Amino acid sequence: MHFTDDEAGEVPCMQTVRSKIHNFLQDPRSSRFAAVWHGMDIFFICISICFLITESEPRFKDQFTDKNATYFVYLFSVNCVIMAFFTIDFTVRLLTWPSLLDFWKNVFNVLDILSIMPFYVGLMANGYGNGVEEGASSHYVVLRVCRIFRIVRIFKFVRHSRDLLIIMKAVSNAKRELVLLVCLLFIFVITFGSIMYYIESGVNEDFNSIMKSCWWVIVTITTVGYGDMCPTSAGGKLFGTFVLTLGIVFLALPMTIIVSKFSFVYEREKCRYIHKV
Repeated sequence: MHFTDDEAGEVPCMQTVRSKIHNFLQDPRSSRFAAVWHGMDIFFICISICFLITESEPRFKDQFTDKNATYFVYLFSVNCVIMAFFTIDFTVRLLTWPSLLDFWKNVFNVLDILSIMPFYVGLMANGYGNGVEEGASSHYVVLRVCRIFRIVRIFKFVRHSRDLLIIMKAVSNAKRELVLLVCLLFIFVITFGSIMYYIESGVNEDFNSIMKSCWWVIVTITTVGYGDMCPTSAGGKLFGTFVLTLGIVFLALPMTIIVSKFSFVYEREKCRYIHKV
C-alpha cells in the first residue's frame, strides 16, 4: 500500500502532538501554561478537600445537601466546575498516555478515577432517588460510599510533589522489611493475646475473647494505652509488664532496619532526580 507524503507524515505528527500534551500534563516545567494548569489542579484539590471537611460540620451540612438551602446552588456550581476540570484532566491523560495498559498500572490514574466517580454516581443516585421511597436505604448507602471515596482526592497532591514521589518509591523498595514487621507483629499479638486471655478469663470480663486480648496487646506494645481495658489479676499485671517491655524491643529491632533502608533509598532517588534536573 502506498501513502502520500501527507498521509505518511500524519501519524508521526499525531504522535508528536500526543507526546507534547502528555508531557504538558506530566511536567509543570515543560511550559508556562503547564505550570498554570498544574497550579489550577492544586487549587481545585484544596477547594475540594475544604468542601469535604466543611460538609461534615452540622451547621454547614444543609448547605451542601439541601436543595432549598441559601448557598446550595453556589456550592454545587463550584463543585461542578471542579469536577469538570478533574474529568477533562483525566480524559486527556487517558487519551495521550503512551500505552493504555501502562495507564491503568499507574496508581495515580486509578486514584484519579476513584476521586471523580463518586460525583457522577452521586448525581445518578440523586436523580433516580427522587420521589422513590422504596430502596431509600440502598440509596443512602450508595451516597455514603461515594462520600467515603472522595477522601481519595487528597492523594492527588502526591502527583505534584517530587519529594512525596521519592518517599513513595523509598517505601516501595522497603516493602520486604515492612512485611517482616507486619509478620513479627502478627506473631507477637496472637501469641501474647492468647496467653493474656487464658490468664484473665473468668477473672476479668474485659478479656472475654482472644480478639479483645489481641486488641489490648496492640494498644500496649505501641505505648498508646487507651485504658479501655487492663488486667486486674496479679498474674495478668505481671504478664502485662512483660508484654510492654518486650514489645518495645520487639518493634525496635525491625524498625532500625526499615529506617536505614528507607534513608538509603531516599537519598539514592533524590540524587537521581537532581541529576535529571
